[in-house]
Amino acid sequence: MDINEALSIIPRSLISLVTLFIATKILGKKQVSELSLFDYVIGISIGNFTAEMILVLDNQLINGVVAILTFGIMGYIISYISTKNIIFRRFMIGTPTIIMSNGKLLYKSFKNLNIDINDFLEQARIAGYFDITQINYAIMEANGDISFLLKEDSNSNNKQGTLPANVIIDSNIMHENIKETDKSESWFIKELKKQGYTSYENILLATYSNNNLTIYRKNENIKPKNVLE
Repeated sequence: MDINEALSIIPRSLISLVTLFIATKILGKKQVSELSLFDYVIGISIGNFTAEMILVLDNQLINGVVAILTFGIMGYIISYISTKNIIFRRFMIGTPTIIMSNGKLLYKSFKNLNIDINDFLEQARIAGYFDITQINYAIMEANGDISFLLKEDSNSNNKQGTLPANVIIDSNIMHENIKETDKSESWFIKELKKQGYTSYENILLATYSNNNLTIYRKNENIKPKNVLE
């Protein structure tokens, strides 16, 4: 590579940087902060296109720009559809999996997720739990992180010994989640009516824990606000 070819990389790099920034803005904060499997694939593909834009001088620059923006727009479309359709979201992004329940490790979950006990212990130590006997529930999230819920401590005010159940998500009633609670589906319907809900249409999320049903409305009229602008 001579000096002219080397210098030609500079404007290509700047153009690819601007294009990558635009694609990232299209994808949004979710893809930047926590990658699902689909987001990971999109990210790798965009990274590959960016590298080719900069280093493969025989390729036309516009091809790389179009490829990056196409993948960015597709990522946004998939993300948008996922927010509207829970079945599609489960297929594309995945669902959390319980790997520890009531203080017991679920071996089949470990096998299905293709993780070993060392991975689990490492994640527990990173979260600050060196003694796993303190843990009541552990859930592997769709992005691969593990969330932990401690056992109830009788010597403190910690009352988080039971796992909350999401009984309504995006206006969809979660029949399987209700089966894991100590209440029937008819009980939840009665509780919803008591709180003024005759349908699930305006419910974004409803959670049940410690005999309490908490409902979060779809407050569509409230505008989102950024923090520390």
